[in-house]
Amino acid sequence: MLEAATLWDLIVKRADATPDAPMVVDETRTTLTFAAYRDAAQRAAAGLYERGVKDGVVVTWILPTTNNSVVLVGALARLGATQNPVLPIYRDREVGFISKQARPQLLIVPSVYRDFDFEAMAQRVAGGAEVLVCDGPIPEGDPTTLPPPPSDGDAVRWLFYTSGSTADPKGARHTDRTIMATARGMGERLAVTADDRNGLVFPFTHIAGPIWLATGLMVGLRHLIVSAWDPPTTIPFFQEQDVTIAGSGTIFHMGYLTAQRENPNTPLFPNVRCFPGGGAPKPPQLAHEIKKEMGAPILSGYGLTEAPILTMASFDDSDEALANTEGTPMTGVELKLVTLEGDVAGPGEEGEIRAKAPQLMKGYLDAALDAEAFDEDGYFRTGDLGKLVDGNIVITGRVKDIIIRKGENISAKEVEDLLFTHPGVSDVAVIGLPDPSSGERACAIVVGELSFDDMVAFLKDKGLRNQAIPEQLEIADALPRNPAGKVLKQDLKREYA
Repeated sequence: MLEAATLWDLIVKRADATPDAPMVVDETRTTLTFAAYRDAAQRAAAGLYERGVKDGVVVTWILPTTNNSVVLVGALARLGATQNPVLPIYRDREVGFISKQARPQLLIVPSVYRDFDFEAMAQRVAGGAEVLVCDGPIPEGDPTTLPPPPSDGDAVRWLFYTSGSTADPKGARHTDRTIMATARGMGERLAVTADDRNGLVFPFTHIAGPIWLATGLMVGLRHLIVSAWDPPTTIPFFQEQDVTIAGSGTIFHMGYLTAQRENPNTPLFPNVRCFPGGGAPKPPQLAHEIKKEMGAPILSGYGLTEAPILTMASFDDSDEALANTEGTPMTGVELKLVTLEGDVAGPGEEGEIRAKAPQLMKGYLDAALDAEAFDEDGYFRTGDLGKLVDGNIVITGRVKDIIIRKGENISAKEVEDLLFTHPGVSDVAVIGLPDPSSGERACAIVVGELSFDDMVAFLKDKGLRNQAIPEQLEIADALPRNPAGKVLKQDLKREYA
Protein backbone atom coordinates (compact mmCIF):
# COMPACT_ATOMS: atom_id res chain seq x y z
CA MET A 1 0.00 0.00 0.00
CA LEU A 2 1.39 3.37 -1.03
CA GLU A 3 2.29 5.96 1.61
CA ALA A 4 1.51 9.64 1.05
CA ALA A 5 1.38 12.91 2.97
CA THR A 6 -1.85 14.19 1.38
CA LEU A 7 -4.64 12.85 -0.79
CA TRP A 8 -3.23 14.69 -3.81
CA ASP A 9 0.20 13.20 -3.14
CA LEU A 10 -1.45 9.78 -3.12
CA ILE A 11 -3.20 10.48 -6.45
CA VAL A 12 0.11 11.43 -8.07
CA LYS A 13 2.01 8.44 -6.65
CA ARG A 14 -0.63 5.96 -7.83
CA ALA A 15 -0.75 7.50 -11.31
CA ASP A 16 3.03 7.18 -11.51
CA ALA A 17 2.96 3.56 -10.28
CA THR A 18 0.14 2.14 -12.44
CA PRO A 19 -0.89 4.83 -14.95
CA ASP A 20 -2.86 2.59 -17.32
CA ALA A 21 -4.73 0.49 -14.74
CA PRO A 22 -8.50 1.13 -14.55
CA MET A 23 -9.41 3.16 -11.47
CA VAL A 24 -13.16 3.71 -11.71
CA VAL A 25 -16.03 2.50 -13.90
CA ASP A 26 -19.44 4.12 -13.61
CA GLU A 27 -22.77 2.64 -14.64
CA THR A 28 -22.47 4.19 -18.12
CA ARG A 29 -19.40 1.93 -18.48
CA THR A 30 -17.13 4.98 -18.76
CA THR A 31 -13.69 4.09 -17.39
CA LEU A 32 -10.95 6.31 -15.99
CA THR A 33 -7.39 5.04 -15.57
CA PHE A 34 -5.26 6.35 -12.72
CA ALA A 35 -3.28 8.61 -15.06
CA ALA A 36 -6.43 9.87 -16.77
CA TYR A 37 -7.91 10.59 -13.34
CA ARG A 38 -4.89 12.62 -12.24
CA ASP A 39 -4.96 14.63 -15.46
CA ALA A 40 -8.73 15.23 -15.36
CA ALA A 41 -8.48 16.35 -11.72
CA GLN A 42 -5.75 18.84 -12.61
CA ARG A 43 -7.79 20.32 -15.47
CA ALA A 44 -10.84 20.61 -13.21
CA ALA A 45 -8.69 22.16 -10.48
CA ALA A 46 -7.57 24.81 -12.96
CA GLY A 47 -11.19 25.53 -13.89
CA LEU A 48 -12.13 25.94 -10.22
CA TYR A 49 -9.02 28.03 -9.55
CA GLU A 50 -10.28 30.51 -12.13
CA ARG A 51 -13.42 30.82 -9.97
CA GLY A 52 -11.36 31.71 -6.91
CA VAL A 53 -11.08 28.28 -5.27
CA LYS A 54 -7.73 27.94 -3.55
CA ASP A 55 -6.08 26.62 -0.39
CA GLY A 56 -8.49 26.78 2.55
CA VAL A 57 -11.55 27.94 0.60
CA VAL A 58 -14.70 26.00 1.57
CA VAL A 59 -16.54 24.30 -1.30
CA THR A 60 -19.88 22.61 -0.56
CA TRP A 61 -20.95 20.09 -3.18
CA ILE A 62 -23.94 17.82 -3.73
CA LEU A 63 -23.58 15.60 -6.78
CA PRO A 64 -24.66 12.09 -7.79
CA THR A 65 -21.97 9.39 -7.67
CA THR A 66 -20.39 9.48 -11.12
CA ASN A 67 -16.89 9.75 -12.52
CA ASN A 68 -17.38 13.53 -12.47
CA SER A 69 -17.89 13.64 -8.69
CA VAL A 70 -14.79 11.48 -8.20
CA VAL A 71 -12.83 13.92 -10.38
CA LEU A 72 -14.16 16.83 -8.31
CA VAL A 73 -12.69 15.34 -5.14
CA GLY A 74 -9.31 15.08 -6.81
CA ALA A 75 -9.54 18.64 -8.14
CA LEU A 76 -10.34 20.09 -4.72
CA ALA A 77 -7.55 18.00 -3.19
CA ARG A 78 -5.13 19.46 -5.73
CA LEU A 79 -6.12 22.99 -4.71
CA GLY A 80 -6.05 22.31 -0.96
CA ALA A 81 -9.66 23.47 -0.63
CA THR A 82 -11.78 22.50 2.35
CA GLN A 83 -14.38 20.30 0.75
CA ASN A 84 -17.80 19.76 2.22
CA PRO A 85 -19.59 16.84 0.51
CA VAL A 86 -23.31 16.80 1.33
CA LEU A 87 -25.67 13.83 1.00
CA PRO A 88 -28.21 14.22 -1.83
CA ILE A 89 -31.08 13.44 0.56
CA TYR A 90 -30.56 16.77 2.35
CA ARG A 91 -32.97 19.59 1.59
CA ASP A 92 -33.44 23.28 2.41
CA ARG A 93 -33.30 22.97 6.19
CA GLU A 94 -30.06 20.99 6.32
CA VAL A 95 -28.31 22.59 3.34
CA GLY A 96 -29.35 26.04 4.52
CA PHE A 97 -27.93 25.37 7.98
CA ILE A 98 -24.69 24.01 6.50
CA SER A 99 -24.34 27.04 4.22
CA LYS A 100 -24.73 29.44 7.13
CA GLN A 101 -22.27 27.58 9.34
CA ALA A 102 -19.61 26.40 6.87
CA ARG A 103 -19.79 29.61 4.77
CA PRO A 104 -18.74 28.07 1.45
CA GLN A 105 -17.45 30.29 -1.31
CA LEU A 106 -18.82 27.88 -3.91
CA LEU A 107 -21.87 25.58 -3.84
CA ILE A 108 -21.85 22.90 -6.58
CA VAL A 109 -25.12 21.09 -7.39
CA PRO A 110 -26.85 19.28 -10.26
CA SER A 111 -29.75 21.08 -11.91
CA VAL A 112 -32.29 18.32 -11.21
CA TYR A 113 -31.56 14.91 -9.70
CA ARG A 114 -34.10 12.21 -8.84
CA ASP A 115 -36.99 14.60 -9.52
CA PHE A 116 -35.70 17.28 -7.13
CA ASP A 117 -34.67 20.77 -8.28
CA PHE A 118 -31.26 21.20 -6.61
CA GLU A 119 -30.51 24.37 -8.55
CA ALA A 120 -33.59 26.11 -7.17
CA MET A 121 -32.78 24.95 -3.64
CA ALA A 122 -29.19 26.16 -3.98
CA GLN A 123 -30.37 29.61 -5.03
CA ARG A 124 -32.67 29.72 -2.00
CA VAL A 125 -30.07 28.74 0.62
CA ALA A 126 -26.67 29.68 -0.83
CA GLY A 127 -26.33 32.92 1.11
CA GLY A 128 -23.14 34.53 -0.13
CA ALA A 129 -21.88 31.44 -2.00
CA GLU A 130 -21.62 31.29 -5.77
CA VAL A 131 -23.78 28.49 -7.21
CA LEU A 132 -22.20 26.27 -9.87
CA VAL A 133 -24.58 23.88 -11.64
CA CYS A 134 -22.87 20.74 -12.94
CA ASP A 135 -24.76 18.07 -14.85
CA GLY A 136 -21.62 16.87 -16.61
CA PRO A 137 -17.86 17.37 -16.32
CA ILE A 138 -16.46 19.96 -13.93
CA PRO A 139 -15.42 23.17 -15.80
CA GLU A 140 -11.80 22.88 -16.87
CA GLY A 141 -8.80 25.19 -17.26
CA ASP A 142 -5.09 25.20 -17.96
CA PRO A 143 -3.18 23.17 -15.31
CA THR A 144 -0.02 25.25 -15.88
CA THR A 145 -1.75 28.14 -14.08
CA LEU A 146 -2.11 26.16 -10.83
CA PRO A 147 -0.22 27.10 -7.66
CA PRO A 148 1.89 24.49 -5.82
CA PRO A 149 -0.14 21.59 -4.36
CA PRO A 150 -0.83 21.41 -0.60
CA SER A 151 1.69 19.57 1.55
CA ASP A 152 0.17 19.56 5.06
CA GLY A 153 -1.74 16.34 5.71
CA ASP A 154 -2.90 17.62 9.10
CA ALA A 155 -4.71 20.69 7.79
CA VAL A 156 -8.50 20.50 7.97
CA ARG A 157 -9.55 19.69 4.39
CA TRP A 158 -12.94 18.05 4.99
CA LEU A 159 -16.25 18.96 6.62
CA PHE A 160 -18.70 16.07 6.97
CA TYR A 161 -22.11 16.74 8.48
CA THR A 162 -23.91 14.14 10.54
CA SER A 163 -27.63 13.90 9.90
CA GLY A 164 -29.67 15.87 12.41
CA SER A 165 -32.91 14.05 13.17
CA THR A 166 -34.24 16.32 15.91
CA ALA A 167 -31.36 18.82 16.16
CA ASP A 168 -29.18 20.69 13.70
CA PRO A 169 -26.54 18.73 11.76
CA LYS A 170 -23.04 18.67 13.26
CA GLY A 171 -20.01 19.43 11.11
CA ALA A 172 -17.07 17.10 11.78
CA ARG A 173 -13.65 18.52 10.82
CA HIS A 174 -11.35 15.97 9.16
CA THR A 175 -7.92 16.00 7.53
CA ASP A 176 -6.34 14.01 4.73
CA ARG A 177 -4.43 12.14 7.42
CA THR A 178 -7.56 11.08 9.34
CA ILE A 179 -9.18 9.89 6.10
CA MET A 180 -6.08 8.00 4.97
CA ALA A 181 -5.57 6.38 8.40
CA THR A 182 -9.06 4.93 8.09
CA ALA A 183 -8.46 3.89 4.48
CA ARG A 184 -5.25 2.06 5.33
CA GLY A 185 -6.78 0.20 8.26
CA MET A 186 -9.82 -0.86 6.24
CA GLY A 187 -7.64 -2.01 3.35
CA GLU A 188 -5.57 -4.15 5.67
CA ARG A 189 -8.62 -5.79 7.29
CA LEU A 190 -10.20 -6.52 3.91
CA ALA A 191 -6.86 -7.68 2.44
CA VAL A 192 -7.48 -5.59 -0.66
CA THR A 193 -5.24 -5.94 -3.73
CA ALA A 194 -4.90 -4.40 -7.17
CA ASP A 195 -6.98 -7.28 -8.55
CA ASP A 196 -10.07 -6.29 -6.56
CA ARG A 197 -13.18 -4.73 -8.06
CA ASN A 198 -15.09 -2.85 -5.39
CA GLY A 199 -18.83 -2.26 -5.70
CA LEU A 200 -19.57 1.15 -4.18
CA VAL A 201 -23.31 1.59 -3.72
CA PHE A 202 -23.73 4.40 -1.19
CA PRO A 203 -23.45 8.10 -2.13
CA PHE A 204 -19.86 9.19 -2.75
CA THR A 205 -20.58 12.24 -0.58
CA HIS A 206 -20.76 9.95 2.47
CA ILE A 207 -17.49 9.93 4.45
CA ALA A 208 -16.94 6.36 3.28
CA GLY A 209 -16.63 7.66 -0.30
CA PRO A 210 -13.30 9.47 0.17
CA ILE A 211 -12.13 6.64 2.44
CA TRP A 212 -12.73 4.07 -0.30
CA LEU A 213 -11.15 6.43 -2.84
CA ALA A 214 -7.99 6.54 -0.71
CA THR A 215 -7.94 2.77 -0.19
CA GLY A 216 -8.23 2.23 -3.94
CA LEU A 217 -5.38 4.64 -4.59
CA MET A 218 -3.20 2.91 -2.01
CA VAL A 219 -3.47 -0.50 -3.68
CA GLY A 220 -4.60 0.27 -7.22
CA LEU A 221 -7.99 -1.49 -7.19
CA ARG A 222 -10.95 -0.68 -9.44
CA HIS A 223 -14.17 0.94 -8.19
CA LEU A 224 -17.57 0.14 -9.68
CA ILE A 225 -19.85 3.09 -8.93
CA VAL A 226 -23.56 3.75 -9.34
CA SER A 227 -25.51 6.97 -8.92
CA ALA A 228 -28.12 5.23 -6.74
CA TRP A 229 -28.75 1.78 -5.29
CA ASP A 230 -31.24 0.08 -7.60
CA PRO A 231 -31.07 -3.74 -7.41
CA PRO A 232 -32.50 -4.41 -10.93
CA THR A 233 -29.68 -2.35 -12.50
CA THR A 234 -26.94 -2.30 -9.84
CA ILE A 235 -26.66 -6.06 -9.41
CA PRO A 236 -26.36 -6.86 -13.17
CA PHE A 237 -23.70 -4.12 -13.44
CA PHE A 238 -21.71 -5.73 -10.62
CA GLN A 239 -22.16 -9.15 -12.24
CA GLU A 240 -20.93 -7.87 -15.59
CA GLN A 241 -17.87 -6.25 -13.96
CA ASP A 242 -17.14 -9.37 -11.85
CA VAL A 243 -17.30 -7.65 -8.46
CA THR A 244 -15.00 -9.06 -5.75
CA ILE A 245 -15.89 -6.71 -2.87
CA ALA A 246 -19.66 -6.16 -2.63
CA GLY A 247 -20.52 -3.46 -0.13
CA SER A 248 -21.52 -1.94 1.96
CA GLY A 249 -24.20 -2.44 4.61
CA THR A 250 -27.20 -4.39 5.79
CA ILE A 251 -29.78 -3.07 3.33
CA PHE A 252 -27.47 -3.81 0.37
CA HIS A 253 -26.53 -7.26 1.65
CA MET A 254 -30.23 -8.07 2.00
CA GLY A 255 -30.70 -7.06 -1.64
CA TYR A 256 -27.86 -9.31 -2.80
CA LEU A 257 -29.25 -12.23 -0.80
CA THR A 258 -32.73 -11.75 -2.28
CA ALA A 259 -31.26 -11.82 -5.79
CA GLN A 260 -29.18 -14.90 -5.00
CA ARG A 261 -32.26 -16.76 -3.79
CA GLU A 262 -34.00 -16.14 -7.09
CA ASN A 263 -31.33 -18.36 -8.73
CA PRO A 264 -30.02 -20.48 -5.86
CA ASN A 265 -27.93 -22.83 -8.03
CA THR A 266 -25.98 -20.08 -9.81
CA PRO A 267 -23.54 -17.89 -7.83
CA LEU A 268 -24.67 -14.28 -8.03
CA PHE A 269 -21.09 -12.98 -7.81
CA PRO A 270 -18.80 -15.93 -8.65
CA ASN A 271 -15.56 -14.26 -7.50
CA VAL A 272 -16.80 -12.21 -4.56
CA ARG A 273 -14.36 -12.30 -1.60
CA CYS A 274 -16.30 -10.38 1.02
CA PHE A 275 -19.25 -8.17 1.77
CA PRO A 276 -18.00 -5.13 3.75
CA GLY A 277 -20.54 -3.79 6.21
CA GLY A 278 -21.09 -0.78 8.41
CA GLY A 279 -23.31 2.23 8.90
CA ALA A 280 -26.21 0.22 10.30
CA PRO A 281 -26.72 -2.70 12.71
CA LYS A 282 -26.08 -6.15 11.28
CA PRO A 283 -28.52 -8.94 12.23
CA PRO A 284 -26.40 -12.02 13.12
CA GLN A 285 -28.77 -14.22 11.14
CA LEU A 286 -27.98 -12.27 7.97
CA ALA A 287 -24.25 -12.90 8.39
CA HIS A 288 -24.81 -16.66 8.62
CA GLU A 289 -27.14 -16.67 5.60
CA ILE A 290 -24.78 -14.63 3.40
CA LYS A 291 -21.83 -16.87 4.22
CA LYS A 292 -23.82 -20.05 3.61
CA GLU A 293 -25.66 -19.02 0.45
CA MET A 294 -23.17 -16.66 -1.21
CA GLY A 295 -19.89 -18.23 -0.16
CA ALA A 296 -18.18 -15.17 1.31
CA PRO A 297 -18.32 -13.43 4.70
CA ILE A 298 -19.75 -10.12 5.80
CA LEU A 299 -16.75 -8.20 7.17
CA SER A 300 -18.36 -5.43 9.14
CA GLY A 301 -16.90 -2.44 10.87
CA TYR A 302 -18.02 0.04 13.47
CA GLY A 303 -17.53 3.79 13.42
CA LEU A 304 -19.13 7.19 13.08
CA THR A 305 -18.74 10.24 10.89
CA GLU A 306 -16.66 11.73 13.68
CA ALA A 307 -14.47 8.62 13.99
CA PRO A 308 -14.92 6.31 11.00
CA ILE A 309 -14.23 2.57 11.18
CA LEU A 310 -12.85 2.27 14.70
CA THR A 311 -13.13 -1.51 14.53
CA MET A 312 -13.42 -4.01 11.69
CA ALA A 313 -13.61 -7.73 11.15
CA SER A 314 -11.08 -9.72 9.12
CA PHE A 315 -10.96 -13.00 7.22
CA ASP A 316 -9.29 -14.69 10.20
CA ASP A 317 -12.34 -14.27 12.43
CA SER A 318 -14.60 -17.20 13.27
CA ASP A 319 -18.10 -17.36 11.82
CA GLU A 320 -19.55 -16.66 15.27
CA ALA A 321 -17.38 -13.58 15.70
CA LEU A 322 -18.29 -12.36 12.20
CA ALA A 323 -22.00 -12.75 12.94
CA ASN A 324 -22.09 -11.30 16.43
CA THR A 325 -19.35 -8.66 16.58
CA GLU A 326 -17.94 -5.75 14.57
CA GLY A 327 -14.30 -6.85 14.78
CA THR A 328 -11.33 -5.63 16.78
CA PRO A 329 -9.97 -2.07 17.10
CA MET A 330 -7.93 -0.94 14.12
CA THR A 331 -4.27 0.06 14.47
CA GLY A 332 -3.84 2.97 16.87
CA VAL A 333 -7.43 2.90 18.15
CA GLU A 334 -7.99 3.06 21.92
CA LEU A 335 -11.43 2.17 23.21
CA LYS A 336 -12.85 2.77 26.68
CA LEU A 337 -16.27 1.50 27.73
CA VAL A 338 -18.09 3.44 30.45
CA THR A 339 -21.24 2.18 32.18
CA LEU A 340 -24.35 4.34 32.39
CA GLU A 341 -23.38 4.89 36.03
CA GLY A 342 -20.07 6.42 34.95
CA ASP A 343 -17.70 3.55 35.84
CA VAL A 344 -15.20 1.91 33.47
CA ALA A 345 -16.86 -1.30 32.27
CA GLY A 346 -15.25 -4.62 33.06
CA PRO A 347 -14.70 -7.50 30.58
CA GLY A 348 -17.99 -8.37 28.89
CA GLU A 349 -19.81 -5.54 30.67
CA GLU A 350 -21.92 -3.09 28.69
CA GLY A 351 -20.93 0.54 28.49
CA GLU A 352 -20.83 3.58 26.25
CA ILE A 353 -18.02 3.26 23.70
CA ARG A 354 -15.49 6.09 23.86
CA ALA A 355 -12.49 6.38 21.56
CA LYS A 356 -9.14 7.93 20.77
CA ALA A 357 -7.87 7.18 17.26
CA PRO A 358 -5.79 8.41 14.33
CA GLN A 359 -9.04 8.71 12.37
CA LEU A 360 -10.79 10.81 15.01
CA MET A 361 -12.03 14.21 13.81
CA LYS A 362 -10.33 17.42 14.91
CA GLY A 363 -13.49 18.55 16.66
CA TYR A 364 -16.75 20.02 15.39
CA LEU A 365 -16.96 23.15 13.28
CA ASP A 366 -19.10 24.53 16.10
CA ALA A 367 -16.46 24.29 18.83
CA ALA A 368 -19.13 24.75 21.50
CA LEU A 369 -20.17 21.14 20.86
CA ASP A 370 -16.74 19.74 21.75
CA ALA A 371 -17.10 20.00 25.52
CA GLU A 372 -19.94 17.50 25.55
CA ALA A 373 -18.44 15.36 22.78
CA PHE A 374 -15.19 14.55 24.62
CA ASP A 375 -14.74 13.30 28.17
CA GLU A 376 -12.25 14.56 30.72
CA ASP A 377 -9.57 12.19 29.37
CA GLY A 378 -9.98 13.30 25.76
CA TYR A 379 -11.99 10.26 24.59
CA PHE A 380 -14.78 10.88 22.10
CA ARG A 381 -18.21 9.90 23.41
CA THR A 382 -19.78 7.87 20.62
CA GLY A 383 -23.23 7.55 22.20
CA ASP A 384 -23.19 3.84 21.27
CA LEU A 385 -23.44 1.03 23.79
CA GLY A 386 -21.29 -2.07 23.48
CA LYS A 387 -19.09 -4.62 25.18
CA LEU A 388 -15.77 -6.24 24.41
CA VAL A 389 -15.83 -10.01 23.93
CA ASP A 390 -12.45 -11.65 23.28
CA GLY A 391 -11.18 -8.34 21.94
CA ASN A 392 -14.11 -7.87 19.54
CA ILE A 393 -16.63 -5.07 19.93
CA VAL A 394 -20.29 -6.05 20.22
CA ILE A 395 -22.72 -3.19 19.60
CA THR A 396 -25.68 -3.52 21.94
CA GLY A 397 -27.53 -0.31 21.09
CA ARG A 398 -27.50 3.44 21.47
CA VAL A 399 -27.44 5.29 24.77
CA LYS A 400 -30.55 7.03 23.45
CA ASP A 401 -31.93 3.82 21.88
CA ILE A 402 -32.60 2.21 25.21
CA ILE A 403 -36.31 1.89 25.89
CA ILE A 404 -37.02 2.54 29.58
CA ARG A 405 -40.20 0.74 30.56
CA LYS A 406 -41.21 1.08 34.21
CA GLY A 407 -37.62 1.82 35.09
CA GLU A 408 -36.20 -1.22 33.28
CA ASN A 409 -33.85 -0.86 30.32
CA ILE A 410 -34.78 -2.68 27.11
CA SER A 411 -32.24 -2.91 24.28
CA ALA A 412 -33.96 -2.27 20.95
CA LYS A 413 -31.19 -4.12 19.12
CA GLU A 414 -31.60 -7.26 21.23
CA VAL A 415 -35.28 -7.51 20.27
CA GLU A 416 -34.57 -6.62 16.62
CA ASP A 417 -31.95 -9.36 16.26
CA LEU A 418 -34.39 -11.96 17.59
CA LEU A 419 -37.29 -10.83 15.40
CA PHE A 420 -35.05 -10.86 12.34
CA THR A 421 -34.71 -14.63 12.72
CA HIS A 422 -38.49 -15.11 12.27
CA PRO A 423 -39.17 -16.58 8.79
CA GLY A 424 -41.96 -14.08 8.16
CA VAL A 425 -39.84 -11.01 8.91
CA SER A 426 -37.74 -9.43 6.17
CA ASP A 427 -36.89 -6.21 8.05
CA VAL A 428 -37.58 -4.85 11.53
CA ALA A 429 -37.06 -1.87 13.82
CA VAL A 430 -37.96 -1.58 17.48
CA ILE A 431 -38.60 1.86 18.95
CA GLY A 432 -39.73 3.36 22.24
CA LEU A 433 -42.97 5.34 22.24
CA PRO A 434 -44.36 7.55 25.03
CA ASP A 435 -46.70 5.72 27.37
CA PRO A 436 -48.58 7.39 30.27
CA SER A 437 -48.45 4.33 32.53
CA SER A 438 -45.01 2.84 31.85
CA GLY A 439 -43.05 5.86 30.62
CA GLU A 440 -42.21 4.13 27.34
CA ARG A 441 -43.57 1.12 25.51
CA ALA A 442 -41.69 -0.99 22.99
CA CYS A 443 -43.12 -0.96 19.46
CA ALA A 444 -41.93 -3.34 16.74
CA ILE A 445 -42.29 -2.17 13.13
CA VAL A 446 -42.03 -5.18 10.84
CA VAL A 447 -41.76 -5.60 7.09
CA GLY A 448 -43.32 -9.00 6.42
CA GLU A 449 -46.11 -11.16 7.76
CA LEU A 450 -46.47 -11.47 11.52
CA SER A 451 -49.37 -11.25 13.93
CA PHE A 452 -49.07 -9.82 17.43
CA ASP A 453 -49.76 -13.19 19.07
CA ASP A 454 -47.21 -14.91 16.82
CA MET A 455 -44.62 -12.28 17.74
CA VAL A 456 -45.18 -12.75 21.47
CA ALA A 457 -45.04 -16.54 21.22
CA PHE A 458 -41.93 -16.43 19.05
CA LEU A 459 -40.02 -14.11 21.39
CA LYS A 460 -41.03 -16.14 24.44
CA ASP A 461 -39.81 -19.27 22.70
CA LYS A 462 -36.49 -17.50 22.05
CA GLY A 463 -36.17 -16.90 25.78
CA LEU A 464 -36.76 -13.16 25.80
CA ARG A 465 -37.98 -11.88 29.17
CA ASN A 466 -41.62 -10.79 29.23
CA GLN A 467 -40.76 -7.20 30.10
CA ALA A 468 -38.81 -6.77 26.85
CA ILE A 469 -41.47 -8.17 24.51
CA PRO A 470 -42.95 -5.29 22.45
CA GLU A 471 -46.41 -4.18 23.49
CA GLN A 472 -47.24 -2.89 20.02
CA LEU A 473 -46.75 -4.30 16.52
CA GLU A 474 -47.01 -2.35 13.27
CA ILE A 475 -46.66 -3.77 9.74
CA ALA A 476 -44.97 -1.55 7.16
CA ASP A 477 -44.17 -1.86 3.46
CA ALA A 478 -40.59 -0.65 4.05
CA LEU A 479 -38.48 1.02 6.72
CA PRO A 480 -37.14 4.53 6.13
CA ARG A 481 -33.34 4.39 5.83
CA ASN A 482 -30.57 6.87 5.12
CA PRO A 483 -28.12 6.29 2.22
CA ALA A 484 -25.82 4.23 4.45
CA GLY A 485 -28.71 1.89 5.31
CA LYS A 486 -29.36 3.06 8.88
CA VAL A 487 -33.04 3.02 9.90
CA LEU A 488 -34.36 6.53 10.53
CA LYS A 489 -35.94 5.80 13.89
CA GLN A 490 -36.88 9.41 14.54
CA ASP A 491 -39.12 9.25 11.48
CA LEU A 492 -40.76 6.09 12.82
CA LYS A 493 -41.25 7.65 16.25
CA ARG A 494 -42.98 10.65 14.72
CA GLU A 495 -45.19 8.40 12.59
CA TYR A 496 -46.30 6.02 15.34
CA ALA A 497 -46.22 8.21 18.47
